[in-house]
Amino acid sequence: MSWDSLLPRPAEVSPSPGTLQLDASTTVGGEPAASRWFRRHVGAATGLPLAESDRPTIAFELDAGVDGYRLEISPSGARAIASNPEHAHHAAQTLRQLLPPDVFRSAPIARGQLSLPCGTLSDRPSFGWRGCHLDVARHFLPKREVQRFVELLAMHKLNVLHLHLTDDQGWRIEVPDLPELTRVASWRSRSMVGRGEQPEYDDRPHGGYYTTEDLREIVAHAAEHHIAVVPEIDLPGHSQAAIAAYPELGTGEPPRVWDSWGVSDNILAPRRATLDFYRTVLDHVMSVFPAPVICLGGDEVPGATPAHGSLLRRLAEHVHARGRRTSAWDEAVDTTELPRETIVLAWRGSEAAHRAAELGHDVLLCPETHFYFDHRQSEHPDEPIPVGYLSTLSHVHGYRPAVRNALGVQAQVWTEHLDSPRRVDYAAFPRLCAFAEVAWSAQRELPEFAGRLTEHHLPRLDACGVEYRPLDGPHPWQTRPGVPGQPR
Repeated sequence: MSWDSLLPRPAEVSPSPGTLQLDASTTVGGEPAASRWFRRHVGAATGLPLAESDRPTIAFELDAGVDGYRLEISPSGARAIASNPEHAHHAAQTLRQLLPPDVFRSAPIARGQLSLPCGTLSDRPSFGWRGCHLDVARHFLPKREVQRFVELLAMHKLNVLHLHLTDDQGWRIEVPDLPELTRVASWRSRSMVGRGEQPEYDDRPHGGYYTTEDLREIVAHAAEHHIAVVPEIDLPGHSQAAIAAYPELGTGEPPRVWDSWGVSDNILAPRRATLDFYRTVLDHVMSVFPAPVICLGGDEVPGATPAHGSLLRRLAEHVHARGRRTSAWDEAVDTTELPRETIVLAWRGSEAAHRAAELGHDVLLCPETHFYFDHRQSEHPDEPIPVGYLSTLSHVHGYRPAVRNALGVQAQVWTEHLDSPRRVDYAAFPRLCAFAEVAWSAQRELPEFAGRLTEHHLPRLDACGVEYRPLDGPHPWQTRPGVPGQPR
């Protein structure tokens, strides 16, 4: 492969003549995590032993004076010099991309010559927070699929997985002191299909949840890929599943776990017992997730009162008192004065982003108009379940930040209409490739990106088994004939 095949686009590349040949004598060493990751993944795909060595052919080194990471490849060896272990991992990902696409498989399928192009590369990210939100509340994803998604994020140099664990339609995290959350709230009796004028349902029970051990494994797997897992416990709205399990959290007749999409009117009662309940939940969440940020939702709360704002603020203070930060969707600052340290996820556009920044909050740019990947990808009638705004690959790639000093950017994969890992793949990719370039690359051009994507990167996704949307439209088996959407 060549230097111009990399995605996201690196900051600076200087090719030079020659190649570094990889064979059975090639050794790897240096920074332990990056060298171990490279040996494991590239070794599995190539069949090469890639033995560990104190004088390696491919060396990973740490140097705090480096901005990001630098690669130096010559016919005699390769050096990856990084400012920290995270950037050493990014260097390992780049080296993998400089090899043929089959290096992204889990076992060797060919025995051809392997080589790295000679030259130097200097690279660094545009944003510190390069996140992707994954909704496992509306449709549950098995643990192995979450781990696979983590690996795909790391492949694109993203570094945060925002895991949306609770909503009206399901509760996905075990809380040992509150067993009804998994016995009752983790499943619903049926699900709405599409978003037609007349609701239709599939009458198939849907559910699932992650045990404490499952979530610790996901966190550990993500840490190996230098990805932080930020959990979201959505409140005081989007809480019907929790209220179904513990009706005293609500104000009316006990509801069932919701089987429809949209925004439920069943919200938490802002009373002391509710505060104590969610303190128990959040204490368990913080014992499982070491991430510095815990998301409390705060969005789409029908009939919100100052008391609901107070509930959200006091729970935020509870998290902050334990040495963590909270994040919340941008409506939250309309209902209460959150702690200044709360990160605001600006999904309603530039006005919401600027308002949060003016209030002194760090801002994550998550605009629905560009980064909601459940939204339709074309106006073609074959586009499955066409909801939301038109969000094409070029539209995502062309995003320009609304707030210059934003903490970062984040894509959202909501799953009301994504009921399987195949559907998640279709909605997320290749738009997530374009988003990764927005998050990482200071300089980017659409025609050049499109060429790299088509010629070099889609074959990598093929090798990974990602069932992405073809650029010219869905395969027949990716369509959903007769299932209506709700385009905007």
